[in-house]
Amino acid sequence: MERIWTKSFIQMTLSMLMLFMGFYLLLPTLPLFIKEIGGNEAQIGAAAGAFTITAVLFRPLVGGLLDRYGRRPFMLGGFLVFILSMYLYDWVGGLLSLFALRVLHGASWAFTTTAVSTSVTDVIPESRRGEGMGWFGMAMTLAMATGPMLGVWMLDNGSFHALFLAATGLSVVAFLLVAPVRIPFQPKKAGGKIEMFDKSVLPVTVCLFFLAVAYGGITTFLPLFSESIQVNPGTFFLVYAISLTLVRPIAGKLSDRIGERYVIVPALIVTILSLVILSFAGGLLSVMIAAVLYGIGFGAAQPALQVLNLRLVPPHKKGVANASFMTAFDLGIGLGAIILGWVSQLMGYSVLFAVCAASVAVSVLLFIIMQSLKSGKQKQAG
Repeated sequence: MERIWTKSFIQMTLSMLMLFMGFYLLLPTLPLFIKEIGGNEAQIGAAAGAFTITAVLFRPLVGGLLDRYGRRPFMLGGFLVFILSMYLYDWVGGLLSLFALRVLHGASWAFTTTAVSTSVTDVIPESRRGEGMGWFGMAMTLAMATGPMLGVWMLDNGSFHALFLAATGLSVVAFLLVAPVRIPFQPKKAGGKIEMFDKSVLPVTVCLFFLAVAYGGITTFLPLFSESIQVNPGTFFLVYAISLTLVRPIAGKLSDRIGERYVIVPALIVTILSLVILSFAGGLLSVMIAAVLYGIGFGAAQPALQVLNLRLVPPHKKGVANASFMTAFDLGIGLGAIILGWVSQLMGYSVLFAVCAASVAVSVLLFIIMQSLKSGKQKQAG
């Protein structure tokens, strides 16, 4: 059996852990920093939007560049700008400079995350790609579970200066881990236009978009909902992270052995069930059950969709496929948070989570239709 745990894979996974840890240090603390320099709630939202929109706009271009010119120059260049961005937060004195920095930071985020996520697929054996991506994704899960808590703790016991230096330091460690890695991908010869999209990945990315809408609802509004029913929001995210961490490698092995489609549909159905339970939740027990199920469902579906997405394109288009996948995820989270904010304000949290469940139901229906159409074409061709 081909090895997953090579030196290159370990270094890239640890690099992603450090990169995301630095990112998540700022996620719950940056709104407080914006208020300290004179911003309001609308400007906090605009700062988050500037980052996300910039990343979404750059990702397709990054994917095409990775496939044309190779992964390494854009990965290392993205890391250096990311480190600079983290450091410059300590020098921000007003809102105008902050918004300019958020644009720079969003662009560097698009380059680093797309490049590393694509590069790691080059070092994972194709026969074990599902398992490998499951383990790789755990780095982001661990960062998501611990980074925000660490960021709040650092701010409570220190200052923004110490927080920004810590985030910068983690980014430097991430760069040092990934810099020596040799990536086997060989760029194709220059010629013609740079491709930024491949229509073959559209069905999977549309399915992911609707799954990400629900994810945006969970990450944005679950803390507020939990407080409204007197449950510690950290409980949901801790249980969710543990559940997701346990299921990822198992789901990855299953997708390699029996095929991604046989993992994706049950996983999406479990995700719907978790959101339905959450819409009726009134206390700690129901929130914890929903967290376990959401961790299982989302933790199995997301990496399986990513592996299937990569299988739909030839090897020289993996950069484009990964960029499209991450763009769909970012768009789903961003638009989901905006749309579900209106739903929450007009109809409350129960309806919000019901809408999240409906969004995932659309995802699973689209996936089933996509697979049926594909099977029909294969039979006609045969």
